[in-house]
Amino acid sequence: ELSALGAVAEVVSCDVADRAAVAGLLAGLAADGHTVRSVFHTAAHIALEPLGETDLTRFAEVVRAKVAGAAHLDELLDDAELDAFVLYSSTAGIWGSGAHGAYSAGNAYLGALAERRRARGATATTVAWGIWADDRDLGRVDPQQILRSGLEFMDPELALAGLRQALDDDETALLVADIAWDRYHPVFTSVRPSPLFAELPDVVRLGRAGQAAGDDATKLDFVVRTRALAPADQERLLLDLVRTEAATSLGHVSADAVAEDRAFREAGFDSLTAVDLRNRLATATGLTLPSTMVFDYPNPVALAEFLRTQVVGTRAQVAGPVAVAGYDEPIAIIAMSCRYPGGAGVPEQLWDLVAAGSDVISEFPPERGWDAAGLYDPDPDRSGKTYSTLGGFLREAADFDASFFGISPREALSMDPQQRLLLETSWEAFERAGIDPATVRGSLTGTFVGASYQDYGSAVLNAAEGSEGHMITGSVSSVLSGRVAYLFGLEGPAVTLDTACSSSLVALHLACQSLRSGESSLALAGGVTVMATPAPWVGFSRQRAMAADGRCKAYAEAADGMTLAEGVGLVLVERLSDAQRNGHEVLAVIRGSAVNQDGASNGMTAPNGPAQQRVIRAALAGAGLTP
Repeated sequence: ELSALGAVAEVVSCDVADRAAVAGLLAGLAADGHTVRSVFHTAAHIALEPLGETDLTRFAEVVRAKVAGAAHLDELLDDAELDAFVLYSSTAGIWGSGAHGAYSAGNAYLGALAERRRARGATATTVAWGIWADDRDLGRVDPQQILRSGLEFMDPELALAGLRQALDDDETALLVADIAWDRYHPVFTSVRPSPLFAELPDVVRLGRAGQAAGDDATKLDFVVRTRALAPADQERLLLDLVRTEAATSLGHVSADAVAEDRAFREAGFDSLTAVDLRNRLATATGLTLPSTMVFDYPNPVALAEFLRTQVVGTRAQVAGPVAVAGYDEPIAIIAMSCRYPGGAGVPEQLWDLVAAGSDVISEFPPERGWDAAGLYDPDPDRSGKTYSTLGGFLREAADFDASFFGISPREALSMDPQQRLLLETSWEAFERAGIDPATVRGSLTGTFVGASYQDYGSAVLNAAEGSEGHMITGSVSSVLSGRVAYLFGLEGPAVTLDTACSSSLVALHLACQSLRSGESSLALAGGVTVMATPAPWVGFSRQRAMAADGRCKAYAEAADGMTLAEGVGLVLVERLSDAQRNGHEVLAVIRGSAVNQDGASNGMTAPNGPAQQRVIRAALAGAGLTP
């Protein structure tokens, strides 16, 4: 077609991101007597990858063609009198794309470059394209999913007509896309409103139509039928409806594929399928449902309960903070769970170890891959070395039944073993108290965890391909308590704290305060320690704080330091009056506790005797006791 119009088309290979290559190409054109009149920069590197899973190397690789190529052309043709300087961008550069993080950023740069050229008097047009019909081969992206989202495949002739209009009108920036707003707008705004689209005529018209429309007959029929049922039957009907429609949205043939207590996100829902489920449920019930429904009520049980409130008008309310009898009310320990060195997997086994006076100190566990021989040096001043390779270790720290908790193997690998142990022991604490863990979902149960070591992320950063997206939530300290609260659906405080050796006791103190104030109705409290690297041994060796033989000898003349050890221990606590009313076994009673700091002692890690005496007296006073 170009030849028929009298043009000469020549294809030349050139890496547009290589400045020298671009300069050489332009120099060759000039040498042949050709003057560059128009530039169309269409290069792209598309990567289906969320920004959170993209490292800097990969980010640079994706944006290179767009950014470096455009920058080189802009610089090298700065003095040229061009009729057109056209930059091919994408809708991803205008409103973003969760699946194309780096690609979105590269396209956004093109828009900024066009504005900069215009500001200095040079021509520039950036065209943010939708999807052309010729783009159906999109790799891992399902074309049908794109169509369901509301992005239509454009006829190339219509797309080129849009380009011609942009050039004729000398536009700086425009978007050319075929969008079915009735499908696309709900998907895009499923998590939060978008002022970008709010004033578009098609969107405004859809909003008015949605408010005016409403299947009143469907709603009335569904409400009448549901209200006629007994409460238990209402719950079952709505839960079955949610699971059935959720399975359909995900492409499953049976509702059995959607577990009633599994988070929609974990089941495979994204913004598109969330809107699809909302629409299906709205059609089935006649109700007007929010686009954020799946995010606000994140599993079938919670969503079914929400639907019940819309139909029946009442729900079983989650108890809010309650007034309590007194701030000094005793706190009952109603269950314990633990993992400690020496195979102590339950409190009874820990008692057996203590009663027998067992010694469970051992060398570095060989399965962790620590080079004990290379790390050891008897000289306490040797940098990077330790004069003790002994400690109390959890040999089973890496063991975890991920599927039991609905966690994928990849995410489990990225999870700090401390998180895994807390999930297991939290479950056991509820069970040992005679409480079904499913019944505490939505309750004001607090989670208070003491922890000092968060070095797992640095130890496994490069261990598994594709694990980067889980490393943040897998290794930060806040998620130690947060993951427990998330998995069990606990809505009381979730606090991770580090006060060094006192962390677990302070966690228990805060749990007691939360219970007495009415902030929590039940609380998990305790601490966890698993050391992912031998760095603590090296650091404490420099301070000469380690016992050379791996044994603490408190109050003995032979005392020469401490020994590091691992473990996890949790208690489930409740106000004593509640424990008695609920029929829970009371293992022990906490009548008072107190917290202070050593202040300006004889060193950062040195104790302060008078300060510790004061905190003991404060705890006794809180319990109504005297020394």
